[in-house]
Amino acid sequence: MSVLRKIERYLKETAMPPTRFGRLAVRDPRLVGDLRNGREPGRRVVARIEAFLAECAEQGSVSE
Repeated sequence: MSVLRKIERYLKETAMPPTRFGRLAVRDPRLVGDLRNGREPGRRVVARIEAFLAECAEQGSVSE
């Protein structure tokens, strides 16, 4: 599954705004919008996103 699909699923499940996700995950509020417009994230960005999603899943939280 692509990183954007994982993000979209997370956003839908948590009702989190895309800008907030970007800020919390990689300190970039434009992240999700840029990904939706075709931006290809680098390995480090993908790793940070994956770590953020894994941490949220581990906590079982909707992320505050």
